[in-house]
Amino acid sequence: MDDNWESDNRTSRRYDRGYDHRRGNRRERESQFYRRSNRSFGDNNDSSRQKYNNDSYRKSDEKSDSTNGLVMYIDSSNIGRLIGRGGSKIKALQEDSGARINIDKQYNENGQSAVTLTGTDDAQQRAKNLIEELLTERGGTERGVTERSNTHENESVQKTTSQPEEKEDIDWANFDWNKANEEYEERQKQKWAALPPIIKNFYKEDLAIANMPQSVVTQFRKTNNNIEVRHVFENTGGSDENMKIPNPVQTFEQAFHEFPDILTEIRKQNFEKPSPIQCQAWPILLSGQDLIGIAQTGTGKTLAFLLPALIHIDGQVTPRDKRTGPNVLVMAPTRELALQIEKEVGKYSYHGIKAVCVYGGGNRKTQIDTVTKGVQIVIATPGRLNDLVQANVLDVSAVTYLILDEADRMLDMGFEPQIRKTLLGVRPNRQTVMTSATWPQGVRRLAQSYMKNPIQVFVGSLDLAAVHSVTQRIYMANEDEKTDMMHQFFQEMGPQDKVIVFFGKKSKVDDVSSDLALTNIDCQSIHGDRDQSDREQALEDLKTGAVQILLATDVASRGIDIEDITHVLNYDFPRDIEEYVHRVGRTGRAGRTGESITFMTRQDWHHAKALIDILEEANQEVPEEIYKMAERYDAWKKKKEQEDPYGRSNRGGRRGYRRM
Repeated sequence: MDDNWESDNRTSRRYDRGYDHRRGNRRERESQFYRRSNRSFGDNNDSSRQKYNNDSYRKSDEKSDSTNGLVMYIDSSNIGRLIGRGGSKIKALQEDSGARINIDKQYNENGQSAVTLTGTDDAQQRAKNLIEELLTERGGTERGVTERSNTHENESVQKTTSQPEEKEDIDWANFDWNKANEEYEERQKQKWAALPPIIKNFYKEDLAIANMPQSVVTQFRKTNNNIEVRHVFENTGGSDENMKIPNPVQTFEQAFHEFPDILTEIRKQNFEKPSPIQCQAWPILLSGQDLIGIAQTGTGKTLAFLLPALIHIDGQVTPRDKRTGPNVLVMAPTRELALQIEKEVGKYSYHGIKAVCVYGGGNRKTQIDTVTKGVQIVIATPGRLNDLVQANVLDVSAVTYLILDEADRMLDMGFEPQIRKTLLGVRPNRQTVMTSATWPQGVRRLAQSYMKNPIQVFVGSLDLAAVHSVTQRIYMANEDEKTDMMHQFFQEMGPQDKVIVFFGKKSKVDDVSSDLALTNIDCQSIHGDRDQSDREQALEDLKTGAVQILLATDVASRGIDIEDITHVLNYDFPRDIEEYVHRVGRTGRAGRTGESITFMTRQDWHHAKALIDILEEANQEVPEEIYKMAERYDAWKKKKEQEDPYGRSNRGGRRGYRRM
């Protein structure tokens, strides 16, 4: 064991030597971290607290509401469905209807609870309809719902019991599935045929680009981050003209010379030239073809699909006020990424196009109000998107331009069922864009299912690779050393430094945040259990410099575009090497350089080989210990396979990460 792992003192010396270059060039810190002041996250206790008792809600300032009410009697078995987890469903119903909903804890002799709806007559009716719809979806109304309207002059009881429809018995043993599928396909064809046509091709190639020799095209792609472009799947019915891959543009004017208002908006952002992925993606998307963009984070992927989307919206023949829903749908894996895209859309004011971001944790009623008023772009997380589609608030049949952003992350987070469910309602002849930082099998399968003859644009390498503008440093450590090493890093931070520290567990984030607060070190934290308002405030504090330290789980490893992050510190090694790459990508953005620091323990030895590949590809220094760790893991793995070729677990034996 002593031969394989050096002593604590030598580990500390290795870490200290790694920071000699930093101490030599860094001034003494002139002040402590910026202190947060005059910040309020708001007090939502009153609005979020639900009371279920025998008293009706009273509104003294609304005379008509204080005397009128609608009482529904609902089976006790359905009360939990009405309330929802943590009161989430009843809160949403109140927000959507504008009525107050009070549930009596006591049951009557029929096993039913009184649910009192108070508010205006319209609000009461909306609430009633929403509740009936909810219970119908869940199979709740067949047991009976009783309604009673209370007034001072009259009390009447009206019993309404919905009778279940008699369904014809189906002989499943002799059921003709082929005929059923044919009928379904025919109905779908009729449904899509009734929709207005789509205009996709808005591209008029600049003469200089059209006449560019192939040798010049090849050289341009090679010198711009080694752009690779190809059709990823076999031709599935596209014409030779449609299958042609456009030459890359070199300037904004070459891409958008037909759209001067777009050029005006670009100039407002003070961009000098298109990024590599934009050079190749814009001609493809403007010509109406499907695109798969594989590029590292911070390479301009959002703008690559956004500007053609604006032109696509404006170019459709159906007037905007006649469209049944948004033309552009952007699906993103996390709230943070969705909000970041919305912010990017807000930078470009083009012909009055409106966008909304819908996500779980945001105000559902506000989101619904914005959608129903009419928007052309919806940016959504899969869960909330399905929620609004199921509630018939959002009509996705009008979507003609679909973007699946960070598709690999969405699949990692288990959103594939929600994605597939949503796409059933989107017309199949849409234009589809998929972006991803990696190209795993799941993403390929999704692309093959829902894209038509897509052109694949790679910027960099097809292989998993970290951002080359980031210096990656790996330090071997024991678990009990990591906290002191982290504090040492904090002490050496300069006044302009900003760091995201990644942890494997939410509880660890909370513990470290509390410890830093006790030592008067200002920081913020972000993880899945924090309220959305707190998560947004944490990111805003880091952006503005109110804090220099953000403690995070992997919820923040993708889609967070804060350009001046100087460091990433991996306190815990990520669960897989793909996540390591995306963590590293939080720094070194927008042409800047950055530094990634990773603490690696003996438990992480199964990542060693893949980590070596990442470091060598980026021409980074690989510690000798990492090579030895990879060799030991390979030897252990081979030995285990020989002992148990069928891969059965050895109960009671040593755990896999222990060295023999």
